[in-house]
Amino acid sequence: MTTQNAEFEFSLVVLGAGGTGKSALTVQLCYNHFVEEYDPTIEDSHRKQVEIDSEIAILNILDTAGQEDYSAMRPSYIRSGEGFLLVYSIDSRRSFEQIQKLRDEILQVKDSDSEAIIVVGNKCDLVDERQVSTQEGKDLAECLGTIFIETSAKEFTNVEEAFFNLTREIRKRRSSVNGMNDNNNNGFLQKKKKKKKCLIL
Repeated sequence: MTTQNAEFEFSLVVLGAGGTGKSALTVQLCYNHFVEEYDPTIEDSHRKQVEIDSEIAILNILDTAGQEDYSAMRPSYIRSGEGFLLVYSIDSRRSFEQIQKLRDEILQVKDSDSEAIIVVGNKCDLVDERQVSTQEGKDLAECLGTIFIETSAKEFTNVEEAFFNLTREIRKRRSSVNGMNDNNNNGFLQKKKKKKKCLIL
């Protein structure tokens, strides 16, 4: 990454349980192709240049392993990221229940009280197999202080919106950090907020 292009580059990490469609979302965004068969990912990197709100953005997307066998690799994934898509499948309550754990791990690894995160309820085309309601997804995201969106990689529903909204969030945070640094130079100190715990019923 060259210095002159740094402001246009965004490092996004896709996290979630195995089988939630992380790779399908990433491949659909980058190559306009739906992956029919489930092939467990260990780690894949993709790069896509897009235009978001009339500005060029180069998305460097890390598609990660969801299997617990590879959970030890997660901290290195997290350290490499600037924004995170936390993906569950609407037909899997188990995958939904892992979202808060993933968010907490991000904050712990980053030693932060807040990061650019979007909660993604994927496979919204599986209406008859739904185990997690849209409202439950919204409620969890609100409690975690994150953005929420439901997607379908198969039907290309909200795929761009998920990645684009996360990129917008990173842009906002970059601007905020730059402004905060200016304030800190004038003796301004920001107090950290306490992390919230959300109850999933």
